[in-house]
Amino acid sequence: MNTTEKKAIAGLGAIFAFRMLGLFMIVPVFSVYGQHYQHATPFLTGLAIGMYGLGQAIFQIPMSIWADKFPRKPIIIAGLALFALGGAICALATDIHVVILGRLIAGSGAVSAVAMALLADVTREQNRTKAMATMGLTIAMSIMVAFGLGPILTKFLDISGLFWLTSILGVLAMFLLLIVPTPERKLKHNVSEKSIGKQLLDVLKNSQLNRLHLAIFSLHLSMTAMFTLLPQQFSHVLNLGVAEQGYVHLPLLLLGFVIAVPLIIIAEKKRKMRSVFLASLAMLIAGLGVLAVGSSTSIGLILGLAIYYIGFNSLEATIPSWISKQAPVANKATAMGINSSSQFLGAFFGGALGGILLSQSASLSWWVLAGVMLLSLVLILPIVQPPYLTSFTITLPKQNSDDFSAKLLNIDGIDEVVMMPKEGIAYLKVDKNQLTDEIRHQLSQIIGSPVNF
Repeated sequence: MNTTEKKAIAGLGAIFAFRMLGLFMIVPVFSVYGQHYQHATPFLTGLAIGMYGLGQAIFQIPMSIWADKFPRKPIIIAGLALFALGGAICALATDIHVVILGRLIAGSGAVSAVAMALLADVTREQNRTKAMATMGLTIAMSIMVAFGLGPILTKFLDISGLFWLTSILGVLAMFLLLIVPTPERKLKHNVSEKSIGKQLLDVLKNSQLNRLHLAIFSLHLSMTAMFTLLPQQFSHVLNLGVAEQGYVHLPLLLLGFVIAVPLIIIAEKKRKMRSVFLASLAMLIAGLGVLAVGSSTSIGLILGLAIYYIGFNSLEATIPSWISKQAPVANKATAMGINSSSQFLGAFFGGALGGILLSQSASLSWWVLAGVMLLSLVLILPIVQPPYLTSFTITLPKQNSDDFSAKLLNIDGIDEVVMMPKEGIAYLKVDKNQLTDEIRHQLSQIIGSPVNF
């Protein structure tokens, strides 16, 4: 990877980490601490957990569409501001309904897909998989750490302090955006000329993308519901208070992460993404099945969680990479927006479902979640391997950049030019199958050096 790519991964990875820490530290503790708010009920408590996901689900797609038409960075800043504002409202709340409102406002800062699209802009196609997998691992690690830290920090900060910490992390994330290069995207077919309906249709008619949307929906539905149920399970089976439960989550999540890393490497380097992807879904089902059968015992509870975390970490890391490969070049943010919307819609339904299942038997609750994942696996099974393309790095000339990019886009086989004037480079996204010797010669004349791919 070059310096530009490393800076982008570091900056955006830190932004994702701060947001995920702020979001998921709340999840494992709120089903207990949320009952202390005025007018709280089990359902409203679960709704408060999932309401962030509803906000994300509603606003992810419009923000992503705007990000395909306009510069991405200002949209990310606006989203982080809403995220911080929502955290502050929750921190000041004494009524469960105000918490629900604050979570909705925080969720309306739906910039996950926009940030992923920005990362895709500033990384070359052949390094995109590595960059997206690194980002996916960062997200998974952040969620893992958040699940462990949330119960521990709540003991010292209380739930309002945890919400204040969320707000502070959102503000800090804005400054991290300064690290990330600012690209200028030039496309053969300008997406700004398309209607919003056509832009959405180009993505929604892609059945492969739709299966990935279903996967992320069901993954986060099961995860959010699970963490709504677990505090009660840990209390009854392991005799642990909420503050001590993080000490169980953290080593199990670390174990799942360590085991998932080789699976991710196999998926990316060996181009076995489909096999690893489906195997990870099967692990989620197996983990939930073990919980359904044995969650009344400490061994069954811990074993089921360990298996689930392996599948969770693997999927969380591979789905962003797959989306970046499969999405239409002019609609990357839109495709990622629909995927992120599906993710957080799953979190919303998972929180609501978890609130309902709190009043049911533990075994029934886990069987319901296992059934959801099994149905998803059946529907996702026809998915095929993603395409593998190439990007080529060139040095920007001193001539007019618009004229230069226009000449490049007139060449068959080049659909996208991403220029970074500050760094003095540009990426060309190419389909090598379309590049004849004549076209290679033409490209070499334009860029002033031989084409070596």
